Amino acid sequence: MKEKELSELTDQELLDEAKKMKSSALLNAGLIGFMIGVVIYSVVKNSWGLLTLIPLFIAYKLFNGSKKDKALEQLLKERNLK
Repeated sequence: MKEKELSELTDQELLDEAKKMKSSALLNAGLIGFMIGVVIYSVVKNSWGLLTLIPLFIAYKLFNGSKKDKALEQLLKERNLK
């Protein structure tokens, strides 16, 4: 099944997507915190290295991967659903 465009969703489907977005944002925040903790531990234990840069890259991707979330927020505002 192909995913619908955000603009094609009904109001109820948009609200359901917003609920999913909130739970995924909380999970992403937890993962980013964990990755930052791994980096701090790695720097204190050893120093900078490849294993320090991998969690930083993953945290960066999680932090910047919210383009769909921004579009969903804007569409909710346009339809006065929020």
